Amino acid sequence: MGASMEALAKDQPGFLGIESARDSLGITVSYWADQQAARGWKQVAAHLVAQRRGREAWYQDYRVRVATVERDYSMRSSTIESHP
Repeated sequence: MGASMEALAKDQPGFLGIESARDSLGITVSYWADQQAARGWKQVAAHLVAQRRGREAWYQDYRVRVATVERDYSMRSSTIESHP
């Protein structure tokens, strides 16, 4: 389901990227151009089905965080990207 949702998200307006990690704890972070794009993704029918299935079958608990990225850089990056 995760791969399917990632492929679907990539086709949505305002999609910027996705990062995911799985171990004993799973985390997926999706990035959107603005709040309108993020809200649009939340209303995609197939995504709503995946959310419902997650609540009913896969997860005992989950957390959603909505945040704004102010800066993004890494040790290997020679430039700092700012996102107003």
